[in-house]
Amino acid sequence: MLPEFRSHASVPLSHQLEQRLGLDPRLEAGHIDVERVADIAVVASAHSDGYAATAHLLGLLAALPAPTAAGERFWSDLWRSSGSLYLLPANMKACVLSSLSGEGTGLAGQILSAVDEMTPPQRIAAGEVIGQALAESDHLPDLKTQVIGELWLRDLELTAWRVLHADHKSADPAGRKAFLDAWTSI
Repeated sequence: MLPEFRSHASVPLSHQLEQRLGLDPRLEAGHIDVERVADIAVVASAHSDGYAATAHLLGLLAALPAPTAAGERFWSDLWRSSGSLYLLPANMKACVLSSLSGEGTGLAGQILSAVDEMTPPQRIAAGEVIGQALAESDHLPDLKTQVIGELWLRDLELTAWRVLHADHKSADPAGRKAFLDAWTSI
């Protein structure tokens, strides 16, 4: 599942293509050779952290039962086991919709808050509920539901972190130089 692409997200990439590859923004695609296309792909992939992480976050949520009458028991069990209201579909709806339109930081922050407020027993219990749902839907009978759920929770947590981290990265050369100066002075 991919979030909607917003043209403003390509501004830093356009800048990098001009700076690093010397590409004129008005250059027609027909005048770019295969090597240039490969160069563009490399630079684009280096700038897609937040977009890819947001898409992965949505994909993880899409693997869970839908928040419909059929999935109501799962969401109720998840809330009781995790102790977190942040994980209720009604409380995530606006953030999921924002993520679908390309802005994943709200959802990522809410997920990290939910995971952060769980105690170790709550995390284990939530993992069991999630693992059971995933084992049933993905037909993974050879894996323990607790293991499946814990792996899913870890992936969710790390992906949410990647969304937030990608949003706060400084792409400007002055910021990078300041970081290197500070790092090398240690």
